[in-house]
Amino acid sequence: MIKATETKLKGCFVLEPTIHEDERGFFFESYNHKDFCEAIGQEVNFVQDNFSFSTKGVLRGLHYQKGEYAQGKLVSVLKGRIQDVVVDLRKDSPTFAQHLSIELSEKNKKQLFVPKGFAHGFLVLSETAHLFYKCDNYYNKEAEEGIKYDDKHLMIDWQMASDHILLSERDKRWQTTLPI
Repeated sequence: MIKATETKLKGCFVLEPTIHEDERGFFFESYNHKDFCEAIGQEVNFVQDNFSFSTKGVLRGLHYQKGEYAQGKLVSVLKGRIQDVVVDLRKDSPTFAQHLSIELSEKNKKQLFVPKGFAHGFLVLSETAHLFYKCDNYYNKEAEEGIKYDDKHLMIDWQMASDHILLSERDKRWQTTLPI
């Protein structure tokens, strides 16, 4: 059983599992297709699982797939703590160009469902982080795009000084303006 709360960005949900805990540890169902689809009110079929390991200060994003290769994602943190950020890029959305920032961690066990049409990125706040996410479409290198993490229109508070943030060469080259 999961609790799904829609965020200020339509179609983007925070999911919280029912956790069964005792002196031995804990158990929870991390994904159940039927319960997930009922909770968010739509059918989503995940086709690819991804795992990411990063160290403190690593910022990955803001990435998205365009066109027919757009991806919805269900993001979880297995170990550590991250600041997860999504940006609504759906031009017909009332929340176009708005962003959401949420902490996901092994402790809070929250998941974030990011629908198609959003850019996604995360910053590692703990010494290391293990991130696991499901995608509802296959990755296509030619469809990959990004927005620079410090886009002046988004004004995202990344909770870390920029001189402590570690970016890939690719993420340094993204444009600093939203796609129009």
